[in-house]
Amino acid sequence: MTVDHREHHLDSVRGGLSVLVYPLQWLVDLPRSTSEWFRESLSTRRELQEENASLRTQQLVLNTQLQKLEALEAENRRLRALLDSSFQVGKRPMLIAGLLSVDMDPYRHQIELNKGTLDHLFEGQPLLDSQGVMGQLIHVGPFTSTAMLITDPSHAIPVQVNRNGLRTIALGTGTIDRLELPHIPDNADIRVGDLLVTSGLGGRFPPGYPVAEVIDVEQDPGRAFSHVTARPRALLDRSREVLVVWPPELEGPPPPPSPSTTDKTGNSDA
Repeated sequence: MTVDHREHHLDSVRGGLSVLVYPLQWLVDLPRSTSEWFRESLSTRRELQEENASLRTQQLVLNTQLQKLEALEAENRRLRALLDSSFQVGKRPMLIAGLLSVDMDPYRHQIELNKGTLDHLFEGQPLLDSQGVMGQLIHVGPFTSTAMLITDPSHAIPVQVNRNGLRTIALGTGTIDRLELPHIPDNADIRVGDLLVTSGLGGRFPPGYPVAEVIDVEQDPGRAFSHVTARPRALLDRSREVLVVWPPELEGPPPPPSPSTTDKTGNSDA
């Protein structure tokens, strides 16, 4: 042992013995190493399954959020366009309302909004979108209101040709993309492409708002009046939000009554 410690003569012998003993060591260690391999394999497989399930859930959530984001982007674009159109209103008070439902009766063009008397709306109040006049309120409840579109067969709106000031009435036809302009003399100066704007007559609609564009003018020498049709400028069948404006004579929506000036019976303290 002393000679081996100093001269290392038995290194080759120990190396040979280690080669001979290695299979025995491997066989002895085989059950433990095999069990560890199975345990790691099963654990790795379970972790991969859990991670895969988690990733699938995250993908589903992200895809849903992406769809919502696309809807929000489209809504944002519509609201921006709607607010950009408010420059015509100037400093006049306005309110954005959303659509709750659309009347499916083919002979009635009416929509329901999510604003009502609690928001100081009133019957006859005009509605606009980013392109032009849509209609007016015909019934107002506390929380919701009903509006009639300009294409409803019962609706009529005073308009004038923006080019020369010719005044007429635009009647609803029951068709979502068509208005009629009756009683226009056969020799009147009206052309295809003329822009029709609100005239302000009657005090219902503020003057100067786009209403429709003339698309057809039929003149017959045998008739006293021309047959004129126009296409509404507003996106009546696509707008999701509308702009409610107050008439010029009103500075804004009336403030809510003060609790200090009204008792429980509704009578004023005065």
